[in-house]
Amino acid sequence: VGYAACHWCHVMAHESFEDPATAAYLNEHFVSVKVDREERPDVDAVYMQATVAMTGQGGWPMTVVLDHDGKPFFAGTYFPDQPRHGMPAFTQVLQALSNAWTERRDEVDRSAESIAEHLRREPALAGTAPIDAEVLAAAVRKLAADADPVNAGFGGAPKFPPSMVLEFLRRHHARTGDPTAGEMVTRTTRAMAAGGIYDQLGGGFARYSVDAGWVVPHFEKMLYDNALLLGLYARLGEDRVTRETADFLLSELRTPEGGFASALDADSDGAEGTFYVWTPDQLRSALGDEDGAWAAELLSVTEAGTFEHGASTLQLLRAPDDAARWAEVRQRLLAARAERTRPARDDKVVAAWNGLAVSGLVAAGLALDEPRYLAAARSAGSLLRDLHVVDGRRLRRVSRDGVVGSPEGVLEDYGCVAGAFLDLFLATGEHEWLVPARGLLNEAMAMFGAPDGGFFDTCESAEQLVARPRDPSDNASPSGLSSIVHPLLTWAALTGSGRHRDRAEQALASVRPLAEQAPRFAGWSLAAAEAALAGPVEVAVVGHPGPERDALAAEARRSHSPGLVVVVGEPDAGPVDPDRRDVVSLLQGRGLVDGHAAAYVCRNLVCRRPVTDPAELRSELGTQPGDSRES
Repeated sequence: VGYAACHWCHVMAHESFEDPATAAYLNEHFVSVKVDREERPDVDAVYMQATVAMTGQGGWPMTVVLDHDGKPFFAGTYFPDQPRHGMPAFTQVLQALSNAWTERRDEVDRSAESIAEHLRREPALAGTAPIDAEVLAAAVRKLAADADPVNAGFGGAPKFPPSMVLEFLRRHHARTGDPTAGEMVTRTTRAMAAGGIYDQLGGGFARYSVDAGWVVPHFEKMLYDNALLLGLYARLGEDRVTRETADFLLSELRTPEGGFASALDADSDGAEGTFYVWTPDQLRSALGDEDGAWAAELLSVTEAGTFEHGASTLQLLRAPDDAARWAEVRQRLLAARAERTRPARDDKVVAAWNGLAVSGLVAAGLALDEPRYLAAARSAGSLLRDLHVVDGRRLRRVSRDGVVGSPEGVLEDYGCVAGAFLDLFLATGEHEWLVPARGLLNEAMAMFGAPDGGFFDTCESAEQLVARPRDPSDNASPSGLSSIVHPLLTWAALTGSGRHRDRAEQALASVRPLAEQAPRFAGWSLAAAEAALAGPVEVAVVGHPGPERDALAAEARRSHSPGLVVVVGEPDAGPVDPDRRDVVSLLQGRGLVDGHAAAYVCRNLVCRRPVTDPAELRSELGTQPGDSRES
């Protein structure tokens, strides 16, 4: 099991799978199956659980050996072509396994059955109480204890962008005013944006930093990371990073069909990072002596280097003393870099990650008042709706070149895509996004639900594996459970649907033990819990299209209230057809005030008097505890 942008997956493929002798042995003694974990996350989840259980750790490439019923009895990750660093050669592993299969079959069968039983065991979640204010405050304290006081972020090396945890902390600070939460967000987002993990020339973030200081990344660029971080930086008002990351998505990952490719490889020319790193000589060659020396000092490019072979990643640890000069130098370096061999692109379109990209671009478009980003979000949303959604309620996970694949969508696909459709509606007022959003949410509740109020990651009609995967913890991207809770809460706020609200609260209650014990792996659920605790606040802005209504809508969207829902529409809007009836109920009965556009603010099922002045609306929304507009 691996994925296209995985460096060590390429290494093992080249060393072993492409080696004629190794391939011949595999073909004689095994049935070899190569799985793209991004296309089949359900297969990956089951056998990753087995790998961790058997070895104490996981990762990719993942090597798992199964019996003919799919039960695993051996697992590992990367194996070299020759014995190295205390690891056996892959061929030695294969020979030992083949001998065990033929000579100690009873032992193998017992081991496989034992591991299968472990996989089929239900996770012990058992949460029933809600994630309340005390749980959220305790999560902040736990995160603060794990925060890196020197380099920001959490823990040591390697260090991953904690986008979902940071969104939780941002919301917590907005709701409560807790300075500790706000400081962790500010320090970490600024450290990442200044470091080598961020592409200072082309925008966008690499997968993770191999060191604790964000200096040297593992250079692959993943869609889900950049989609989540785009939305975070947009909501924080970090305009430079927001614009550059959005432009990276559009220029580097956008497909001809309007969707977004999964990833860019770490490697080019057979080595990692060669597209991105520079030496002082390379800077001087591209810019001339004077500008080259200036850029080297600004970007921390040294003769010793911060990476390999005397090359350095680019860091921007201080604001340039000459912004115009930096803009011109950046463009010249981009032009010089364009002459290098580009990393390969994995151009499959994954539904969940495209949903995250749509939401991130919507946030960027609204924050920067940039129609290009909203247009790109709409195009990607159209591809998901028209190609990936089947029968109005079922999702397919992947497509490529405009052709949808066969794998069924998993829960994270339903949650992220439904959330994208709702974000498009809230940004544009276009009702066309509501029908598929409702269909996906209802399908998820009907086909993915677990008896304890949580969710399985696969549909009950999906292909049956040795176990039905269910993992509520966030990892590289949001878990299925946390992905679905956000749009369930938004839908309930839009429609007043108690059924959707109850389902979201039941799911959050089921992960309370995870939130209490390991908040770093529950950030997206904690962010949803902040929205649930805050209301979420609903603002209905009504009026005829024009400056009055636009000014009120813009003011409403500036609020930092967690999970804020802002709906913009015509006055006295009522149901147009059955598919829209309960959606537009938030606008129903809302009229102009003395002939002027008006904003209606509702919290916890109680609505305030309407206001017509943006300053009044600012004051109304500012009464929320901890509104962090000044930050």
